[in-house]
Amino acid sequence: MKKTALSLLLAFCLLPAAAMAQVYVAIAPPAPIVEVHEHPPHPGWLWIDGYHRWDGHRYIWVHGRWAHPPHPGAVWVAHRWEHRDRGWVMVEGHWQ
Repeated sequence: MKKTALSLLLAFCLLPAAAMAQVYVAIAPPAPIVEVHEHPPHPGWLWIDGYHRWDGHRYIWVHGRWAHPPHPGAVWVAHRWEHRDRGWVMVEGHWQ
């Protein structure tokens, strides 16, 4: 019982570190795909552009979507790939 509890505690403590892990990709991402979209489905909704994600073998396109901002005046900062010393790294999109 103590070993199980200790294992669960250790796994729980390591979750934030795993979430913060960065994957470096040696291959540059392809150019973004331009998606055409209509009017927002609801007033105040914003379009979030699609992006390429790395699946461990190749880049996969994730389609854009409509989203309701979490608070008035919120701005979406898009996903982007940054080139660093070890390769390309995905910087996740987020609300500001």
